[in-house]
Amino acid sequence: MSEQFNFVSIKKKANIHFNGSSISHVLILKDGSKKTLGVILPSEHPLTFKTHLEERIEIISGTCAVQIGAATEISTYSSGGSFIIPPNTEFTIQSDEVVDYVCHFE
Repeated sequence: MSEQFNFVSIKKKANIHFNGSSISHVLILKDGSKKTLGVILPSEHPLTFKTHLEERIEIISGTCAVQIGAATEISTYSSGGSFIIPPNTEFTIQSDEVVDYVCHFE
């Protein structure tokens, strides 16, 4: 896992969701692909997101509990782990610590 992205453009305006519990910035790589780099702050309740494209969420630091789509199971992901969310799918994420992540749009 690379520790940095080289030769990127960054959108200045942050994406802020759930009253600041999720904050990210869009990165545009040299090849035109997009990623978001962000943090999920600790929360008492799961945060629910909906994808438009397939997304692979790479956890950089922290641990989180994730439920994808209609699945009843909740999986835990930690630093170095990742999970894939299909297009047009809701997922929930929750943590009691700060989680740094990269979202790769596949």
